[in-house]
Amino acid sequence: MIASRPFVLTPGEPAGIGPDLCLLLARTAQPHTLIAIANADLLAERAAVLGMDIRLLQATPDAWPSEPAPAGSLYVWDTPLQAPVTAGRLDPRNAPYVLETLTRAGRGCLDGAFAGMITAPVHKGVINEAGIPFSGHTEFLAELTHTEQVVMMLATRGLRVALVTTHLPLKDVAAAITSERLERVTRILHADLVDKFGIAQPRILVCGLNPHAGESGHLGREEIEIIAPTLERLRTEGMNLIGPLPADTLFTPKHLEHCDAVLAMYHDQGLPVLKYKGFGAAVNVTLGLPIVRTSVDHGTALDLAGSGRIDTGSLQVALETAYQMAQAASRKLQAAS
Repeated sequence: MIASRPFVLTPGEPAGIGPDLCLLLARTAQPHTLIAIANADLLAERAAVLGMDIRLLQATPDAWPSEPAPAGSLYVWDTPLQAPVTAGRLDPRNAPYVLETLTRAGRGCLDGAFAGMITAPVHKGVINEAGIPFSGHTEFLAELTHTEQVVMMLATRGLRVALVTTHLPLKDVAAAITSERLERVTRILHADLVDKFGIAQPRILVCGLNPHAGESGHLGREEIEIIAPTLERLRTEGMNLIGPLPADTLFTPKHLEHCDAVLAMYHDQGLPVLKYKGFGAAVNVTLGLPIVRTSVDHGTALDLAGSGRIDTGSLQVALETAYQMAQAASRKLQAAS
């Protein structure tokens, strides 16, 4: 049961709004035990700036809490900073601190100490300025967990969108849509919808790559030569895959009504629709990992750090999604045992 294992929250960039999000979240009690992996002094200082009275409770590996903290309290696994923090001002010296919080969270999930991890935004640029190669949470956690292939999926209430390709220039996308990549991504998406979302027979809508899904080959042949044959092969294994469909008509109520997820071919094919529908109340989920990891859908917002003018909506959805994923995974394990 996940109730006996805490979830962990990493606040990301210390000069950004991550610490603020942790403190604002602590105003109300959570349904499950939640530990912030953060610097306790940083949280205390930010609470003072925000005029918040939050009681910081110590959590350590030799005695993880098993019950949720009361409203107005936050469990903290104290993690040392490398330099003082000023809200809104980046400092490369604290890049190792950010990565240490992620390492502690990821390893704790791998070891079974934690039921899942929720991440607030990091600042990739300042970590690279510190001389540390860093592409983002997803790649870092894939390496930490020795996972060869991961899939980015964003979700909001009523819509999930996964991506075959992520941060590629548009001119490189078509060459990256191979049968092998499409098959790997589709398998991961299908498996995690079953295992971590508890959907027994997921219904996945798949976008075409080209306008009008290629218009029978007149606007491109990727649908005919790559996408459709790959989907047909996977259907023989029992996967419920619909497509390839034109993206401009796929994202309509008629198609989405009974859909569990959409698989888009590239970043700006699927995510503008998702963010229009749910920006500020969406969650970024990394599929394919052996652990549960969710994240907010926004950045560090340095200009808002310490201002009190932020919304916790995305973080709340990230938490709810992590709780649901861990519960679904737990039920599947129990059913198999």
